[in-house]
Amino acid sequence: MGNHSLLNEFILLGIPQSEGLETVLLVIFSSIYLFTLLGNLLIFTAIISSSTLHTPMYFFLGLLSVFDMLFPSVTCPKMLFYLSGLSRAISYKGCAAQLFFYHLLGSMEGFYSVMAYDRYVAICHPLRYMVIMKPAVCVSLVMVALLVGCLQATTLTSFTFQLTYCGPNQVDRFFCDIPAVLPLACTDSSLAQRVGSINVGLLALTLLFSVCVSYTHIGIAILRIRSAEGRQKAFSTCSAHLTAILCAYGPVIIIYLQRTPNPLLGAVVQILNNIVSPMLNSLIYSLRNKEVKRSLKIVFQIAIFSVQE
Repeated sequence: MGNHSLLNEFILLGIPQSEGLETVLLVIFSSIYLFTLLGNLLIFTAIISSSTLHTPMYFFLGLLSVFDMLFPSVTCPKMLFYLSGLSRAISYKGCAAQLFFYHLLGSMEGFYSVMAYDRYVAICHPLRYMVIMKPAVCVSLVMVALLVGCLQATTLTSFTFQLTYCGPNQVDRFFCDIPAVLPLACTDSSLAQRVGSINVGLLALTLLFSVCVSYTHIGIAILRIRSAEGRQKAFSTCSAHLTAILCAYGPVIIIYLQRTPNPLLGAVVQILNNIVSPMLNSLIYSLRNKEVKRSLKIVFQIAIFSVQE
C-alpha cells in the first residue's frame, strides 16, 4: 500500500447530533467497553481453567471471546479519547491501521459459520463428533477464517489508501471506515467503492448462507428426535449461538435494508455492531450455558478464596 496522500491526519467528527452529550456518552461507552473486556475475559478464563470445557465447542467459544475483546478495542479507545475532550485527530497511518484491523476482526463473523458447523456435527453426527472435530480440524478451520479475514482487510485497505487524499480531512464517523474515508479522496474512488461493496456484501452473504445451511440440517435433525426432552436439550445447545448470530448480523441487515443513508442510524448501528454486540456475547454465553456458569462460579470462588488468604 503506497502513501499517495498529501494529508498527515484525519479528523473524526464522531457521532452525529451528539453535541453537548459527550460526558454522558463517555460514561456509557466506557462502562460498556469495560464490561465487554471483563465479561469476555471471564469467559476465556473459565474455559481455559476447566478441563471439562476443553472440547471443540468451547475452544471456538474461547477464541470468540478473545475476538470480542479485540474488535471493540480497534475503535472504542479513540472514541473515548475524544469524548473526554482530547484531540479528534488520527494520523494517516493510524487511520489505515484502524480500517485494516476493523475489517480483519469484523471478518471474524466467519467464526459464527465455523461454530454453526461445529453444532451441525455435534447434533447430526454425535457419535463421530470427536473424530470429525479433532484438534487439527479445529485449528485448520480457525486458520481459514483468519486467512479470509486477512485477505479481505488487505484488499479493502489497499484499494482505499491507494487513492490520493489532499483535503478535506474530516471523517464523518467515530472511526475510519470505507464509506466515510472514500468521499475525501481527490481521485476517482468508484472502483474502490465497487470493490468494497461487492467484497463486504459477498462475504456477509456467503457466511450467512453457510450458517443457514448448517442450521437447516440441525433443525431437521431436531425435529426427528422423538422425545420432547431430547429436542429441548438439542435446541438448548444452539440457542446461545443463534442469539449471538442475530446480534451480529442484525445491525448489518438494518444498514442494507434502509432505502436512503441515515448518518445517525448508521452511527447507532455501528455502535451496536462494534461495541454492544461483543458485550452481549459475553452475557449470552454466560447466562445461557450451564457449563460456563458452573466454571465461572468456580473461578469466582477461587478468586475470593485467594483474596481472603
